[in-house]
Amino acid sequence: MSSPGSLNQATTTPTTAPASTSLQPSTFTDGGSLPKLLVFDLDYTLWPFWVDTHVCSPIKAARDGAGLTVTDASGDSYGFYPDTAAILAAARARHIPVAAASRTHSPDLARQMLRLLQLPGVPTTASSPSSSSPPSTDPAVSSASVDATSSSARSPSSDGKAEEASRAIDAFAQLEIYPGSKRTHFRRLHKALGVPYADMLFFDDEARNREVEELGVVMWLVRDGVTRAEVDRGVRSWRTRTGKEGGGGGGEGGKAEGKKAGEKKKGGRGR
Repeated sequence: MSSPGSLNQATTTPTTAPASTSLQPSTFTDGGSLPKLLVFDLDYTLWPFWVDTHVCSPIKAARDGAGLTVTDASGDSYGFYPDTAAILAAARARHIPVAAASRTHSPDLARQMLRLLQLPGVPTTASSPSSSSPPSTDPAVSSASVDATSSSARSPSSDGKAEEASRAIDAFAQLEIYPGSKRTHFRRLHKALGVPYADMLFFDDEARNREVEELGVVMWLVRDGVTRAEVDRGVRSWRTRTGKEGGGGGGEGGKAEGKKAGEKKKGGRGR
């Protein structure tokens, strides 16, 4: 991942592993209660960069054909954290809707990233997610480049065989991507999807976004990208804090474990 002190240097990014090669979070199958909505921040939560700081538009799908990375105007590549596909696929399998809540200052670019990046092993949906954001007016977001990316593709799996992949954007039921307090993002999620705040679990890397807990949302502060283990810790925290069956570790542990996450990017914008 790039650090704030090296924003102009070429970046190297991880890529998400096919969902079929990774275990799903253990809390999804342990018989305990689960949230009715999983909400993820984007920057340093699902992917290891600030889309409005590190990425130089325009962007395009990488030439590898797998769709696991995109390339920006500087020739740098960007993709998801390794566990992203497995986590989103597991949520789909358990019929848990997924939403995005990002306060990036480049919402059009973030949405284009989600259109171009593929999630191997995550079945596609029939329709794209809703969004409270206005239509794109960013000339860097080319409709041609988006249309050229099919809704599904074939990516190599661990045994070398082709595996279905879908656009990342199709994994989300709702997108709330725009600057400002994330309380606004969650009020709009609540209105659009009808899910009670107490049934939402939010993963974010910035401690300041705990403000959403004033609404009744449970937030889990991740250290450096969402992983299977972080999802399990978040679910156990949600169970404990909401009094749901099958509880495990508590929210205070999340605050302690996530302290470094809220501090690690001092000097940068943060999202």
